[in-house]
Amino acid sequence: MQSRYSRKSSPWWMLLGLAAIWLLWSPAGATAQLAPNYEATAAPETATKNPLRDSESAALETYQGSPVGFTADGHPFRGNSNAPLTVVEYSDYLCPFCARHFSQTLPALQEKYGRTGQVKIVMYDFPLAALHPTAPRGHAAARCVGEQGATRFWPMHEALFQVQGEWNRLPDPTAFLAKIAHDAGADMMAYEACMASGRQDAEVQHSVAAAQALGFNGTPSFQFVHHASGKTYNLVGAQPLEVFNRWIDDLLADKEPPKEEETQAAPARKLELPSWATPEGLAPDPKHPGFTVSGDRYKGNPNAKLVLVEFGDFQCDACQRHALTTQPELDKRFVETGQVLWVVKHFPLRAHPYAPVAAAAAECAGDQGKFWVMHHRLFEQMEEWSTVNDPDTALVKLAGGLELDRAQFSACLQGRKALERVLHDVHDGQGIGVRNVPAFVLFQDETPFVLVGARSVQQFATTLQRQLKQAKAGR
Repeated sequence: MQSRYSRKSSPWWMLLGLAAIWLLWSPAGATAQLAPNYEATAAPETATKNPLRDSESAALETYQGSPVGFTADGHPFRGNSNAPLTVVEYSDYLCPFCARHFSQTLPALQEKYGRTGQVKIVMYDFPLAALHPTAPRGHAAARCVGEQGATRFWPMHEALFQVQGEWNRLPDPTAFLAKIAHDAGADMMAYEACMASGRQDAEVQHSVAAAQALGFNGTPSFQFVHHASGKTYNLVGAQPLEVFNRWIDDLLADKEPPKEEETQAAPARKLELPSWATPEGLAPDPKHPGFTVSGDRYKGNPNAKLVLVEFGDFQCDACQRHALTTQPELDKRFVETGQVLWVVKHFPLRAHPYAPVAAAAAECAGDQGKFWVMHHRLFEQMEEWSTVNDPDTALVKLAGGLELDRAQFSACLQGRKALERVLHDVHDGQGIGVRNVPAFVLFQDETPFVLVGARSVQQFATTLQRQLKQAKAGR
């Protein structure tokens, strides 16, 4: 029997065409409160001995599904090294506007343009020492960790923004930075030797000089390099996502980006959470135990300081790895101890033709009180039900092994209600910019923080511990 969820016949994807996309916004701004700037300039050049300087033609590493490495002059990048467009970000780890860009805008840009190979994102150090005296040490620390590889640099880079509120007031952040480096997996003897040498302090200053040579005096600032034409364009400020999308789309289409006055006129909208992500929507439904008021399944303490919403796909290898190896440990340490409320939502990708019916199967099992058991079993036996010609039959058989009413389960699977629940989740995920899975949205005091991709238990636990520490401190 040909499954109605097969690649040739996927009616649920036609319904997705009706789904509206709600995107995260943030007002434009920069530390120096500069207006957006538009001009063509020459790319900066620096020349100094730097252990990070290596050829981009060398074998790249992979981090969270994207190629990562260092440019020929030693600056870390993510994405296709031969992308037609490069976006260079000049950033300060202690700049609140940079942190906002990092948490609210960059994940969407990375998903839409970075993972698809259209844009390479390069990071330049631009600590504003006059405003943030200890920021240069943070940048040097990140570069010292980077000497041990790009897959060490990027976790360090992310952590420095994530804990910005913890180290921005420290008169001497040396010990704190060392702990962050350790958590990022750095060889501490090599790290300490690098920090003591001061070589990366010099490199940070070279990067600052390059930014100043372009006329930048506020963060974050960006340079767009269009490789086909050789032109570069500057943009200043934590602009809304729509502005970045317009610039990138225009440049990829070989058009000039918007003029300065057009960029300034771009409307800024206040970030508003969708209903399912508000405290009211995440509250437990008194009439339906195990469900939030918005109809999402959860486990853990409804009054936990930290709420995490997971978007997953039952036919996704990374999701399977997370569910079977990482999640059990996170449950023991954070969910079962009442520190984290864990909510799950479905986000089957178009590339996985059987994922929608698997998600519907989990919902149908949930109607008989076996959602979490089915959730685990679907990942555990993914290779069995996802490689057959008739997944419906395979899933009904799997349900029988869970002591479910097979007739009731089969009728549910053939109906529309379970699938509609899955579609609602997909719509919700698209609404906050989810493009790949697994994706995890952490809510602390109604502020969303997005993580994309499977992580090790240690990496995930470190992130959760930091977020919980901030939550307990009232930040």
